[in-house]
Amino acid sequence: MDRRNFLSKGIVAGGVMAIGSMAQAATETEGNIRILGISCSPRKGMTTATSVQVALDAAKGLGNRIQTQLIDLGGLTFSGWNSSGKFETDDFERLVLPKLRDPIPNGIIIGSPVYFRNISSLCMAFLERLAVLRKPKLLLADIPVGALSVGAYRNGGQEMAIQQIQAAMLCHEAMIVGGKPGAHQGATLLNSYQDDIMKDEFGVKTAKQLGVRVAEAALRLESKKNN
Repeated sequence: MDRRNFLSKGIVAGGVMAIGSMAQAATETEGNIRILGISCSPRKGMTTATSVQVALDAAKGLGNRIQTQLIDLGGLTFSGWNSSGKFETDDFERLVLPKLRDPIPNGIIIGSPVYFRNISSLCMAFLERLAVLRKPKLLLADIPVGALSVGAYRNGGQEMAIQQIQAAMLCHEAMIVGGKPGAHQGATLLNSYQDDIMKDEFGVKTAKQLGVRVAEAALRLESKKNN
């Protein structure tokens, strides 16, 4: 074989290999399930954010198709909804909303600290601003949503905070899911270990169960769409 034929065949082979690699990469990314975790604590990177990340990591354990992202609202500034529905450009418009609708996630996990047996004001503002995803159609309809809360006491209002989140998301016709046995309503965590939430073994387990349940629901829904 002369040099010209060798190079020619090498180029063709290389092209085939390159095309094959591109096709393989495309196949590997097809059908990804995108799950967002929203930490609604004003304390950036603290116990609520860690708890939501635990849930996301558990969700990701269901397979390579699961892609997760944590959105930590700590330190961000934006108001709740107003009657006009018009807002100046703020952190919600710039940093949060694009991640919620481009593309629409396949699953969402929302976490809030408990303040006076209720969700944080930041969580309420976030839930209110989701109103923009209701018109002209319900963009979050049928999306699996799980809720998580962190309190200073074991029965410090975590379930009540979860109910607030779930009630708001029902207005989007989202699919509300809980965890597995022991966490049917959602994940409840206790922060009484100087901000080391991982020491709350029971609470961490509920966060993991919630993440798995949201991922399972998202996978099942995606499977039905493709059949």
